[in-house]
Amino acid sequence: MSETHKLPEDAQPVETIVEKTLSNGMLVEVKLVKRLHWYEAMLFVNELYRPGPPLPRPLDESTSSATHWMGVRPKIGLSAEEAEAIIGEVNVQNYLHKCRFVDTWGNND
Repeated sequence: MSETHKLPEDAQPVETIVEKTLSNGMLVEVKLVKRLHWYEAMLFVNELYRPGPPLPRPLDESTSSATHWMGVRPKIGLSAEEAEAIIGEVNVQNYLHKCRFVDTWGNND
């Protein structure tokens, strides 16, 4: 399996938060994942893990169908409702399990 599709060792998928089929037929799933110290979201395309931010990021130029994105190569567009569902589920699980979520993706510090 390619390194880009290898799930981090401490990641345990819990449930699918968002599932959709793109116009090109690709199956996209955003899953709630338990990491060592917190919960986060991870993107899967055609059942393969795709690295990227642990929460949806706002698009620089949103459209009527996409306001947020996840993943890197490919970057997948998400609607405002999908982004809210993902962010809400991650926040609720971290709150319920008294986890302190730290989003450092993309920080060079």
